[in-house]
Amino acid sequence: MPQPLEGTFSADHSARLLRNYRYVVERTMRALGGWIALTPELSAKLLMGRHVWDLAQQCDAFGRRLPELRAHAHVSEAANPAVATFMDCLEEPEGPDQTVERLVGVYSVLKPHLLATYRDHLARANPVYEPPTRRILARCIDDEERHIAAGETALGHLAGAPSVKERAVSRQRRLQGLLAAAGGVTGEGLASAQEPAAEPLRADLSDDVRELIRLETATTTWPVPEGLGDALRSLAEALVAGDEEGLGRWLAPGLAIGATPWAQLRGARYSGYRIVAFARLGDQRLVKTRLDGAASSAVVLARWASFQGSWHVAALDVVGREGVRPA
Repeated sequence: MPQPLEGTFSADHSARLLRNYRYVVERTMRALGGWIALTPELSAKLLMGRHVWDLAQQCDAFGRRLPELRAHAHVSEAANPAVATFMDCLEEPEGPDQTVERLVGVYSVLKPHLLATYRDHLARANPVYEPPTRRILARCIDDEERHIAAGETALGHLAGAPSVKERAVSRQRRLQGLLAAAGGVTGEGLASAQEPAAEPLRADLSDDVRELIRLETATTTWPVPEGLGDALRSLAEALVAGDEEGLGRWLAPGLAIGATPWAQLRGARYSGYRIVAFARLGDQRLVKTRLDGAASSAVVLARWASFQGSWHVAALDVVGREGVRPA
């Protein structure tokens, strides 16, 4: 049974995806804004104007989320040079008689791909610790569904003649080829365009406190990879015993004892420990261990990573301390 605390994306991976999304959304927003003055058809002109605002909100949301993922705010990044080439081609049509080409690029190629990509990301984003990203994606999905429907209506109105339909089909094929060659906007391949059978946010654990309580209390075994279990026990025993040498044995290359909270812990007397939380974050594991003593307790968060086939602590921090009050 999959663990609800397991994650698909590390913070760095999530940040990269958001920068990739922001890159294409920002360029599309600027393209639509620039095309308004070049587009003679009032229906298409108004459509672009309305959607520029929605895309600006998406850019802002992606940009504001980035610092929460330990990345610089409001940064856009093409996944690879082929994505930039695709966007260059999408922005090419500037003639007053090329409204259909402009609409096809945005509403028949890019936005359906973004919709599928956002849905795929949302389906895999962890509902416990990624609710901000999930809510941004849900809002973008809602926007893209509306935009695509409106774009299809506008194209149906403007591309009725056989010769115009031919231009639209040719334009769509060219852009779809470039998008596929880029591996989509993330460079990781094209997501399936099939709509999910169920609404992913309906069971969002971030809004169900009872589910969070169940996660905290009901888990008696964790999906611990081979070799990590012994390391967890050894580290915890070293922390309880105040064994500096035992702690140092598990630190990753380059992580010195002085860069850990060892000075905060070594003066306390602990008699036991228990692992209270375990989560997968990409290829790494986050483990919270509670140290209990007669006079105080502490909660230590360790980020474990595999180095040359063995597990070591890449980061260690004290995330909670508590003194026992006298009776």
